[in-house]
Amino acid sequence: MKNPYLPEPCRIVAIKEETDIESTFTLKSSIRPQHGQFVEVSKPGVGEAPISVSGFGEGFIELTIRKAGHLTGKILESQAGETLFVRGPYGVCFPADLFAGKNLIVASGGCAVAPVRTLIRSRLADQEQVSRTSLLFGFKDPQSILFRDEIDDWKEAVPVVVTIDKEACSWTGKTGFITAHVPDVAIADPATSYAVVVGPPVMMKYTTQEFMKRGLSPENIYVSFERRMACGIGKCGHCKIDDSYVCVDGPVYRYDKALRLLD
Repeated sequence: MKNPYLPEPCRIVAIKEETDIESTFTLKSSIRPQHGQFVEVSKPGVGEAPISVSGFGEGFIELTIRKAGHLTGKILESQAGETLFVRGPYGVCFPADLFAGKNLIVASGGCAVAPVRTLIRSRLADQEQVSRTSLLFGFKDPQSILFRDEIDDWKEAVPVVVTIDKEACSWTGKTGFITAHVPDVAIADPATSYAVVVGPPVMMKYTTQEFMKRGLSPENIYVSFERRMACGIGKCGHCKIDDSYVCVDGPVYRYDKALRLLD
């Protein structure tokens, strides 16, 4: 029987600095995740943490990691050619097949753009889905914008709103929280439209409310909780909310289910 805690050694083949505190690591790996899943990443002698998969392809995965503590700080000190240890993938993915042929609005904030990145890439690689896709991103300030070049490319294909929390001297784009811009998103038919909302809990709470004001039902909204997913296989209980293990039943939830989860 395969040991579920046994990680795969993955060589770092490239590192791209995204912001002062976030970098994207490309790892040689046989792991094949689906959109929105996560992996457990470890560095020997330091620790292990859940990280969303921000990209994948034949023989590689990409992980966008923010410096948020001792472990992630040590990972960010790693160099190309070194090895990280990865196990997974884990969790429920976004239902990309359900979204096919439907209008989809993806709204995410800060580093939460990472777990929706592969879903967006998949949509924009399919010409039939491009015209049915809209993107809404919120960041703290211009310096914290993730995947800046890629977002510029996405703007060439689909409606994209990028907003920062408040005015900055170097910024000529939109300002304010994501919630302020949901009313401007084109939603032709709420009954056949879906929204994916990923970000901090308070952002998801109020952004989903704005989408429901636009006519979307909770059944047509998906969120990703991503909280304290320590073991990844529903054994340790660190991520448990009410009767749901986020690492197994989530991190992606349909919002009518997410509404019933209480800490």
